[in-house]
Amino acid sequence: MVHVWPLTLRDEELVLRPLRRRDRPEFDRLRERNRAWLRPWDATDPERAARQLPFTALRRWNDRQARLGWYLPLAITAGGRLAGQITAGPIQYGALRSTVLGYWIDRERAGAGLVPRATALMIDHLFAELGLHRIEVTVRPENTASLRVVEKLHLRPEGLRRSAIHVDGAWRDHLVFALTAEEVTTGADGHGVLARLHREFPSDTPTG
Repeated sequence: MVHVWPLTLRDEELVLRPLRRRDRPEFDRLRERNRAWLRPWDATDPERAARQLPFTALRRWNDRQARLGWYLPLAITAGGRLAGQITAGPIQYGALRSTVLGYWIDRERAGAGLVPRATALMIDHLFAELGLHRIEVTVRPENTASLRVVEKLHLRPEGLRRSAIHVDGAWRDHLVFALTAEEVTTGADGHGVLARLHREFPSDTPTG
């Protein structure tokens, strides 16, 4: 099992890839347009005023963490356009072999099935290529869209963590969902979660 960076994952028109320098104008517009949409779900620092890390600093941090093998931060693109981000991290090996997934999506692309597919792509890569054993996703109970994502992907509910993460200026409760490698039947192509998603929700994937 080898951690590769830079990394590109594909499913039809959906591509997960690192942020590039030339993405800056489109990325900045995307974040600004979605500022209010994402505020209730974005993690915040309780000791600092909420602010978005500048693009250049964000891209450099992403690249440094990814090269060290600690995080896997990828942009979600569809049809060649930026649509959001998905990140696995911190990635832990040894006795744990686990990570936590986080993601966000452009409001204009929400409900189109991009996040479940991106998450499935990422999970399959983490299991099949990195040899991880457990993937975890934490979701605020109010986030019905994200709850639908973990439901589609058959992540197992494991309970509620009280005041688990500082989000939107306060400590918020989060529901915990998880999936282990033994719960996924992976094909020769390395796809297990994605293959199951396509079988159960074929209308979510454009053809042609």
